[in-house]
Formats: sequence, structure tokens, C-alpha cells
Amino acid sequence: MRKFFILSLLTTLSFLACAQKGVVKDASRALKSNDLKEARTLIKQATEHEATANDPDTWKLAGDIGDKAFENERSNEMLGKKSNEEVMYNGLMESYDPYLKADSLAELPDSKGRVRNRVRKDISSILKTNHPFYINAGVYFNEKNKFKLASKSFEIYWDIPTLELFEGKGDFVIDSTYQTIKYYSIITAIQDKDHERALKLIKRAVDEPFIENSAYEESDLYELMASEYIQKGDSANYLQTLKVGADKFPESKYFIPNLINEYIRSGQNDKAMDYLDQAILNDPTNACDLNSVKAALYAERGEYDNAEKEYTKALAQDDNCDRALEGLAVNYILQAQNLKDKTAQISDRKIQAENDKKTVEFYQLALPHLEKFTDNLKTQKAEESVIKSALIKLQNVYYNLSNLGVDKSKELDKVEEELGTNQ
Repeated sequence: MRKFFILSLLTTLSFLACAQKGVVKDASRALKSNDLKEARTLIKQATEHEATANDPDTWKLAGDIGDKAFENERSNEMLGKKSNEEVMYNGLMESYDPYLKADSLAELPDSKGRVRNRVRKDISSILKTNHPFYINAGVYFNEKNKFKLASKSFEIYWDIPTLELFEGKGDFVIDSTYQTIKYYSIITAIQDKDHERALKLIKRAVDEPFIENSAYEESDLYELMASEYIQKGDSANYLQTLKVGADKFPESKYFIPNLINEYIRSGQNDKAMDYLDQAILNDPTNACDLNSVKAALYAERGEYDNAEKEYTKALAQDDNCDRALEGLAVNYILQAQNLKDKTAQISDRKIQAENDKKTVEFYQLALPHLEKFTDNLKTQKAEESVIKSALIKLQNVYYNLSNLGVDKSKELDKVEEELGTNQ
């Protein structure tokens, strides 16, 4: 009885397997008659049934169905007939993964350890022919704002020359166009807001040889990587990417300035100072910003003379550099205030008089820079709060000079009137 049951079961399984093989044949016949809807319905059953799911021919046929949809519309296009681009490029995309699966299954050894890949020749020929059309597909999907499909299309173009079935054959020209399509795959992934995928593609591109092209520079990949880490909130990898970029592209105006900002933000001013000299060397025309930042770091350390030198360099290049005008004025005001505080603790009248004289000098040195800075803000129609902050500084200087014997009462009244405090 048990033996009969086993034989019966085996017979049933054999029948089901034959039935599924029949489904594959039916799908093939439907494809030949160009009934793609029926072919897709039948092949879907075959790809999901255990009797045919691991058969390379099943997946090869699934790929052929997509390729047929692509070829139908492409033929119409070539003949000047109306074509359906959506059907054409969806068919192209539909063919790719099944072809890869068919090839991988055909590479598995049989019971005798032999590999007889009967599908590779045909698949490799189709993929080679279709390769350039994945660019067209990417462009089409991008124009339709289908960024995920666009990115995948460009990535397939990127992938095909690297496939095992083309290894060592030299079937493809790896040129600037190839490099450009890598970039498009990354950019469309970013447009899709798929940050994990974008980072994966960027890292892959970075690890591969870079080919000069007209679309982007190698440093752009690292900038994109840094940006994606910001999007993810991954500050550690963002900082690490900036360091790598700064070392690899020292002349870039992106990595070092951002690295300096990160160090300043985290209170690592010594490290920021180390990179500032390189930034100034790389971008000597940007003294207004870079030398002013360096000056501010010196001022924060209490190195006022060094700060003055850096602010002066900035103003030598641009006498309207607001950052330097304000910074240098504040640099003098801080020294004046420090000396005032020190004088308040001294009882010796002679030393007090000497200190008061120096304090006046500091305030007077600050005044022309601060006045020019305030006038610039008014001309630029800066925000009211920004102008008010500058006026308060002026009020402080006029007030202190007047108390130290330098009559600035008229100027003080005018500023207080602007501030609305003269009542």
C-alpha cells in the first residue's frame, strides 16, 4: 500500500511538471503570435511554480516577452510609424532581470558537475544590442518624473558592461558617455529622495576608475556624498567625507571651507585654523570671508594683533568687506573695554590717565570702520535688526568717547534718535 502511494505521488508530480512545461510552451507560442498579454499571464505561472521556476528557459522566455514589447515599438519608430514610448521602455526594463536570472540558473552545474549554458549566447547578444537604449529609457522616465525608473535605467546601462557574461570580451567602449551615465543614475536617485540608494551608487562610482567628461568632475561625487550624509543626519560620515575630499581635492572651494565651518561649530578652532591657511592659499580672492574668519579665531583667543593683521588683509582686497569692517571695529572695542575694566581696578592716577589715553585710541580706531559698516548696511537695505545691532555698537563707542573727554554728543544724539531711545 505504501509503495503504491509513493508511486502514485511520483506520477502526480511528474504529471504536474509536464503540465508546467506545457505552460512554458504555450507562453512561447503566444509570444510567437505576438499575444504578449497571454504570454505574460502564462509565463508568470511558470516562474512561480516549483516545477519550472528554476528552469533557465522559463526566465529566458520571460525576458524575451519584455524584449518583444520593446522591439515592436522600436520597429514602429524606425519605420516612421507611431510608437508607444511607455510600452517600449517598460518592455526594455521588463526584459533585464529575467535575462540575468536565466543566465545565472544556466551557470549552475548539472548532476555530473557540467555547466551547459544554452541561453548565454542569445542573452548576451540581446543585451549588447539593447545597451544604448537604456540611456533613452532613463531620459524618458526622467522627463515623466519617474525618477526611480530613470535611475534604474541608467544603472542598467552602467551595469551591463560589468556583467560576467561579457567578461574579457571587450564588447563595450568605456568612455566619457559611460562615466556621465553613472552621474545621471546617481542624480535621479537623489531626485527620488532615495538617500540609501544614492549613497550606494556614489560609493560605487568613487571606487571605480574616473573618466574625464564634460558633465561633472570627480570631486562632485564626494560633494554629493557629503550632501547625502547631511540629508541622512549622519554628521560623523559627513565630516569624514569632508576630510577625504579636502585631502584628495585641496584646491576645491567646497571641502575645506565646510570642514572649517564644522570645526568652528564644534569648538575645534585649532583644527579650523590649520585648514584656513590652505583655504586662503586655494582661494586668495576670497580674503573678505577667509581672512575675516581667521581674524575672528585669533580675536577669540585674545590675539588681537594677529586678528588686526588678518582683518587688514581682507580690507586691503575689498575696502567694503562688511565682515572685516565690523570685525576690526569690534576687535578695537574689545581691547578698549578690556583696558577700561583693568583701569577700574587701578588706583594710580598716572597709570589711569595713560590707560584712558590708550582706551580712547582704541575707540577712535574702531569708529571709522564701524561708521562705514553701518552706512553700508543702510545702503544695502539690510534687515532692521542687523542695522539696529550696528547702531547699538556705535552708541556704545560714542558714549564711551564722550565720557573720556572726546565730545561725540551730537553723534550720540543722532544714533539714539535712530534707535528711538532719545526721549
